[in-house]
Amino acid sequence: MSALPIAGHWFARKALGDGITLLWEPHVHPLLRCNIWHVAGRDSDLLVDTGLGVASLAEAAADLFDKSLTVVLTHCHMDHAGGAREFGVCCVHAAEAQALTDASNHLPLDVSVYSPDDLAWFSGIGYDISGGLLTAIPHAGFDPGAHIMQGAAVSQLIGEGDVVDLGDRAFEVLHLPGHSPGSIALWDAQSGILFSGDAIYDGPLLDEIPGSDIPAYIRSMERLRALPARIVHAGHEPSFGRDRLVELADAYLNNRSDP
Repeated sequence: MSALPIAGHWFARKALGDGITLLWEPHVHPLLRCNIWHVAGRDSDLLVDTGLGVASLAEAAADLFDKSLTVVLTHCHMDHAGGAREFGVCCVHAAEAQALTDASNHLPLDVSVYSPDDLAWFSGIGYDISGGLLTAIPHAGFDPGAHIMQGAAVSQLIGEGDVVDLGDRAFEVLHLPGHSPGSIALWDAQSGILFSGDAIYDGPLLDEIPGSDIPAYIRSMERLRALPARIVHAGHEPSFGRDRLVELADAYLNNRSDP
């Protein structure tokens, strides 16, 4: 039995204008607190990532999901793909399709199973999880220690150059490996909007975890730096503009590139 309180509402949301709504899980540690993006279109809507999957996103945001919905996963780590099983139209890069089906990116929510070395490693990369990964539970009887990520069906493979068309707006898929093999971003050149997933966000970037690749990340970061994005809606932390995009990319490249 968990000693954590029961959350009144598991998901929070904020309408940002231009048909974009941000949803997030406020009772989740920042390490696993994914930004979930809903984009309204004329003919269909877009959902970028799905959160942990410990509570029903489909139920919590049913009022937003009132038309045909395409779900795009920027990658298949648990914090982004844990809720994917709720949705029938789920698009993912081929490099991570099996990981989604197998739910192989499960991460325990009970910090008592992490060793002191594990906790020190997370702290060293900027995430102190020693106090726990959850500050509440989504419903009575939920046991963080028993939660296991569930696999989801892949309805469509997406890759570099593919387009997600909502009728009145369209997003080009950019393959940006480094954080994970199949990391992608969605780019609307007309509006300058980029949904970047975990390829870049305003926080500690993870490039030394299973499946990450620093040389690939460097190439992806060089590409991101050159992108004329007006606003970046990232996989974690607040959105930011072009100037901050360049600052973050330069900081990574200066840290990781060979002299």
